[in-house]
Amino acid sequence: MDTLQSTFFSLPVVWHNALVTLMTFVYVFSVPPLMDYFVTNHSLPRDISRKITHICAGSVIVFLPLFIDTDWSHYLNITVFAVWTLLLIQKGLFAADDDQAVKTMTRTGDKRELLKGTLYFVVVAMICGTVYYKQPAGILAMAVLGWGDGLAPIIGTRFGRLKYRVLSDKSVEGSLAFLVGSIAAGLFFVQLIVPGSIATDKIILIAVIATIVEGVSPKEVDNLTIPVAVIAAARFL
Repeated sequence: MDTLQSTFFSLPVVWHNALVTLMTFVYVFSVPPLMDYFVTNHSLPRDISRKITHICAGSVIVFLPLFIDTDWSHYLNITVFAVWTLLLIQKGLFAADDDQAVKTMTRTGDKRELLKGTLYFVVVAMICGTVYYKQPAGILAMAVLGWGDGLAPIIGTRFGRLKYRVLSDKSVEGSLAFLVGSIAAGLFFVQLIVPGSIATDKIILIAVIATIVEGVSPKEVDNLTIPVAVIAAARFL
């Protein structure tokens, strides 16, 4: 099917995919300065800016349908995450306290947070963009990780009243937000990228499993446990 796709401006496939990659860079690198503006000038809480950034990063898979798969260059889709891997390591070790990434991607303003959950996220994104490229497992992993895990703390922190604890503090309201966000994002991105590849009831079941895993996962580690659970469930269910 991809062989029938037209390239932008009749470019060779490699240059077409390079242009789509550039679009992902513009998208991803526009988010931190925008969040920094709202944090600095409009008192947007750090935890909200962090999770909006998280959701936007997970949504970068919206560009996958534009990549043409007839040669190696479709793997350029992970380039933006590879660059962010290097940036996060550098910033996590050496950034100043007023660095954009520190202000918009951390809970407390401690740059070392960038070497934990945020770094795990971009590593997972690279795996989903290569090993699970345009496969339901990888698409669902990114959709659930981006939207489910992005919405849960926003809702849970502000509206959570029914608390529970396994390895970290959670709320029923936050877990419900995780479930709803995961189902909605999973259905949307699967239909957008690989329509008909996985049944709706299976997507819902995978979202339920991911919600349970998120509920029992310690902070920071859930950026690893959630995609592992999603990929395993997509494979074995």
